[in-house]
Amino acid sequence: MPPKNPQSQFIQSLDRGLTILNSVAHSKQPVSLKEIADLLDIDRSSAFRLAHTLRRRGFLSCPPGKKDYVLGSSMWTLSRQYDWSNMLVKVAHPELKLLATQINETAHLAIREGKSALFIDSVHATHVIAVAGQTGELVPLYCTAHGKALLADAEEEDLRGQFGSGPLRRYTKSTITSIKALSKECSGIRRRGFATDESEYGPEMRCLAAPIRITDDLIVGSIGISAPASRFSKDMYPAYGEKVCRVADRIGEFLSNTEAKS
Repeated sequence: MPPKNPQSQFIQSLDRGLTILNSVAHSKQPVSLKEIADLLDIDRSSAFRLAHTLRRRGFLSCPPGKKDYVLGSSMWTLSRQYDWSNMLVKVAHPELKLLATQINETAHLAIREGKSALFIDSVHATHVIAVAGQTGELVPLYCTAHGKALLADAEEEDLRGQFGSGPLRRYTKSTITSIKALSKECSGIRRRGFATDESEYGPEMRCLAAPIRITDDLIVGSIGISAPASRFSKDMYPAYGEKVCRVADRIGEFLSNTEAKS
């Protein structure tokens, strides 16, 4: 007879191996065998067998002349081969369509591509006059709602490392052109949960977007809406922001798909 709740069953050794990979990935320094044993609360010989298996398959490696562990080449190969954006589109498209239908404005899904936000999916409104941003379009990070949502967790020092200390290119009279102002904007996004674009990239346009976060609050994308400023007033931000944030949260939860440990 099969178990009553198959989802509650898991393979302990596999779970431990994945815990090791997660720990090594988040560590700024190579991880020792003792640290792995302490993390899993197991003896060193058991920890060695797990780590050695992962190393044998290329998921862990040891720096030259050391016995501590870092991520191996198999992790890099998998990350390069996996089409993350395609996965995100598949998961998010129904929510994107629902968002566009509920608000009746163009909705976009974006990921980061260097110093730009890349639209990877969109659903258009039924209005005669609607935003025409297309899938595949690149827009600047610092002066668009999607871009700023993707930058939400960046501190001022991070932003200077990415964009330099000089003035940022001005697209309209509303464009943010200083790193200090951008840093303040990011702080506001973290506080309220969504980013806005007050005609900063395109004149007479307003946009609102929220970051899509997965496990450990990692931002992997953004979802939002765009509309002519004449139809999208600032007093709509709270209600629309709540809808967009709710959709972003649902997508993040689906992508994380993390069961609470029993």
